[in-house]
Amino acid sequence: MPAGVEGVLTLSIGMRVSPEPAGIELLRRYNVALNYAINRILSLNLKTIRDVHNALYRELREWFGFPSRIALDCYRDALANAKAWRNNPKKGKRPRVKKLSMLLHPGSGYRIEDGHVEIIGGIKLKIIGWDRRYDQYENREARLVYREGRMILWISKRIPRPEQYKPRDVIAIDINERKIVYGDDEINKDIDTAVDRAYKWKILAENLQKKYSSPRYLAWRKRKAILNRIRSYHRKARNVLED
Repeated sequence: MPAGVEGVLTLSIGMRVSPEPAGIELLRRYNVALNYAINRILSLNLKTIRDVHNALYRELREWFGFPSRIALDCYRDALANAKAWRNNPKKGKRPRVKKLSMLLHPGSGYRIEDGHVEIIGGIKLKIIGWDRRYDQYENREARLVYREGRMILWISKRIPRPEQYKPRDVIAIDINERKIVYGDDEINKDIDTAVDRAYKWKILAENLQKKYSSPRYLAWRKRKAILNRIRSYHRKARNVLED
């Protein structure tokens, strides 16, 4: 979904990649580390990125075996989750992330080359497909997501905001049952609709029914010629409206 600031739009471009076992294992390990980091941040009441770094960086590297860049992104991700929970007036229980998802920094966290996405640590994921309309724009922070057997790398990109379309003229249109009227400051035209012509055939059919009817006997239903004439009037009315 696009977002952005003045003059720029931020897009998330989905790149589908092969769900390699090594990638899935990394996501599961990241999920455990992320929830651990969230709990530590809340328990120690850590609020700044410096405090979080001092408390968690070494643990994430040594206990979970993360490369430096993934450890940094993991505690940044955890701090964002903790801040969102703190700012929620209806906090409830401490947040627990269930979705297999990890934050990745461009260049030092992931790179794209030769039809593959390479995650730091030597994990390669084959690219299956993506929207190539935005290839000329820089790859920014990304998020790798695994769900229901599909793995997608959502890449953030910034593109110039398109210029606002300015119409050359404005035409007012009014549509009702009998007429379509359109125009501007200089012209004003109207077109008759088909309702009046269709209504004429409907009235003819109803008049025939009344002529060959009585409170005790509907003669028009028994007289084939009259019945066919009534049906033809209804058919003509329908054809007028459909045309």
